[in-house]
Amino acid sequence: MPTFVAQVKNNTGKVFQEKVEAMTPEQARLILKTKYASVGTVKKAGMEIDLSFLERFFANVTIKDKAVFSRQFSVMINAGVAIVRCLGVLSEQCSNPKLKRALTAISADVQQGQPLSDAMARHPECFDQLYVSMIEAGETGGVLDEVLNRLAKLLEDMARLKNQIKSAMAYPVAVGSLAVIVFFGMTVFLIPVFAKIFKDLKVPLPALTEFMLFLSGIMRSVLILIPIGTIIGTVFVLKNYYKTPMGRVQIDGFFLKMPLFGDLNVKTAVARFCRVFGTLTRSGVPILNSLEIVCNTVGNQVIANAIEGAKTEIQQGGMMSLALQKANVFPPLAIQMISIGEETGELDSMMMKVADFYEDEVEQAVKALTSVIEPLMMVGIAGMVGTILLSMYLPMFKVFEALG
Repeated sequence: MPTFVAQVKNNTGKVFQEKVEAMTPEQARLILKTKYASVGTVKKAGMEIDLSFLERFFANVTIKDKAVFSRQFSVMINAGVAIVRCLGVLSEQCSNPKLKRALTAISADVQQGQPLSDAMARHPECFDQLYVSMIEAGETGGVLDEVLNRLAKLLEDMARLKNQIKSAMAYPVAVGSLAVIVFFGMTVFLIPVFAKIFKDLKVPLPALTEFMLFLSGIMRSVLILIPIGTIIGTVFVLKNYYKTPMGRVQIDGFFLKMPLFGDLNVKTAVARFCRVFGTLTRSGVPILNSLEIVCNTVGNQVIANAIEGAKTEIQQGGMMSLALQKANVFPPLAIQMISIGEETGELDSMMMKVADFYEDEVEQAVKALTSVIEPLMMVGIAGMVGTILLSMYLPMFKVFEALG
């Protein structure tokens, strides 16, 4: 983004130069007018290296970034600070370059009379459809501070759930990576040492030792490129197949039924659906619009298809719980609680309770999964190392027998 320099005067009458990032000189002037009493000539700064393309590749607006911004924005709006001033202050203290750039542009658009939701919608890399829809509902109902507070709570809950799943995967990934390194090191560097000894002794080798020597030879030759290429090719094919409608449904369906992790994936998707849907409807977003937004944020195509079916059922005058039950994806308890919410007219409150319940279930499932995986990984590593050592020491017994 270009940098502009202008002469400005503060409230005490002091005149000095100030730099600001903006798309145009007019936008730079509007930004400076919110901070200073008067603004003089605005000129573009000297020649500089444009590194904005690096931001697009490396900078990423995380859920935590949006949650912190929403919480601070809510507090300032509730305190009576004008929206433009809030955006100016928050953009100054924002550490994320991509979000900072978006807030600067949004502030300029709002100063020109555009609604906040429309200005945010121009930056989908920072504010998705869920965020924009809730902001629009808050503007329409005049409860922007309350909606921002709910958004912050929603994003914090989503971040907490994501971190729980990451923590469950951290140990298996770390131990699995260590196992691969140990296996590769022993196979490539240790086994060849023993292979030379066995060749000099000229003793018949057990089948296990022959296999390990054969494997070591492959790993030290260009033939290792065959399995590596096969793995890379498989990943490439699966990624492209996942982009097709049928592939996305089949792979996401497998994720919901896979051993150990299937139940965790179902509970995570249900918790996300209920939390987002309950927050949207409680903030004043119409039910059909809420279902459309949730379809794009739930993260699983099978669940999204079930929600799309519920949307069609509601349009025809039916009940959402019956449509979700027909899809045979959601747990029976969730279906029953949603049905009770529809009957009592407290669907948003019931959705939040279902989300609370299944987020607790996810937390317990993560702990149980970790307790199961940890000993399995240790046994796997011990078995792998033991197999390599056994294959190297078995020929020694034949040497001892020959010597005896």
